[in-house]
Amino acid sequence: MAFINEHFLKLKAGYLFPEIGRRVNEFSQANPDKAENLIRCGIGDVTEALPTAVIEALHAAVDEMGERETFRGYAPELGYDFLREAIAEHDYAKRGMDIGSDEIFVSDGAKCDTANILDILGDQNRIAITDPVYPVYLDTNVMAGRSGDLDGDGRYNGIVYLPCTEDNGFLPAPPEEKVDLVYLCFPNNPTGAVAGRDALTAWVDYARRSGAVLLFDAAYEAYITDESVPHSIFEIPGAREVAIEFRSFSKNAGFTGVRCGYVVVPDQLEASAGDRQVAVREFWNRRHTTKFNGASYPVQRGAEAVYSQAGRAEVRERVDYYMENAGIIRTGMAALGLEVYGGVNAPYVWVKTPRGLESWEFFDVMLKRAGVVGTPGAGFGSCGEGYFRLSAFGKRDQVEEAVDRIRNHIELK
Repeated sequence: MAFINEHFLKLKAGYLFPEIGRRVNEFSQANPDKAENLIRCGIGDVTEALPTAVIEALHAAVDEMGERETFRGYAPELGYDFLREAIAEHDYAKRGMDIGSDEIFVSDGAKCDTANILDILGDQNRIAITDPVYPVYLDTNVMAGRSGDLDGDGRYNGIVYLPCTEDNGFLPAPPEEKVDLVYLCFPNNPTGAVAGRDALTAWVDYARRSGAVLLFDAAYEAYITDESVPHSIFEIPGAREVAIEFRSFSKNAGFTGVRCGYVVVPDQLEASAGDRQVAVREFWNRRHTTKFNGASYPVQRGAEAVYSQAGRAEVRERVDYYMENAGIIRTGMAALGLEVYGGVNAPYVWVKTPRGLESWEFFDVMLKRAGVVGTPGAGFGSCGEGYFRLSAFGKRDQVEEAVDRIRNHIELK
């Protein structure tokens, strides 16, 4: 009989968002009259249509695929040059960063990339994650056997947790102990916190001293409104020697259902292989070309259109729309006397639960009394207990209605 990967048995009962879905489905089946009126402010999925510039590029590319003369088969595994060059110019060069197109690897999304990167990083690495944290970082390490068992506090042995709390402004400091891989996400999911230049410099300095690699998720960089806040880890001197950056078109250009992202692996980044140092980029190139056949041609043409003059303007409109939603949520919750964080440089508002309620208790109260679905902070880690994430990705009327329902139906004091 074949053997299963028993590391999966260490995982908690269910991934956060399917568990939310299970509870919502259970409620909907028991209350069919209320199911149609649920307002979902939980999962970070966009609601606005793709930019017109993207739609036109997709249509044109599909038409090309319908003609023998312009048909394209397998895409280049690393991505078409036209997209990689556009990324290098607009996301990096225009912000003063020297990132070559050959350091950019186009993929079908950042979620897969943050997990797949483990393929090329040794099992002996010690992992550090923030708490609370985007669950993919933690769960994929558990699946790969890079942790011990779950302890009584809901944490995995062998993983170093970096608490993000009110006391430190939800910004973790580098650990005193040595770690090898550090997952950082700014603007942060779920807390909405951002790391300024000094904070990121401290992390780069730590990595250079200790030999660690920073795995930097910049999926929400388009939502930064403070001009002093870096959009990329590569804005920090020395980061090219210690960091990998993950980016996505999902949250800025609405590609959650289209799927396209990319990874930046600088030439200078090296890791240990026995008694010698090797270029991480060459290993990622080998992995990428072996296991991935490339994002489709139409999708990459659509992504390229994001950088056109019209595309940039339309993306900005959508980002501004969601940030206005965030302002409505943040202001509304604060007016009710709740402690709120985030929602200024990120599309997530991190709310402290009222009356000492646990996160999942507040989830049930919100669902059953107000018909509003959010995300319990405890699902992101033990330091998320007592908090609740509300997403600004939604239609304006529903966001306003959600705030009204919470005001009118939830006992907050």
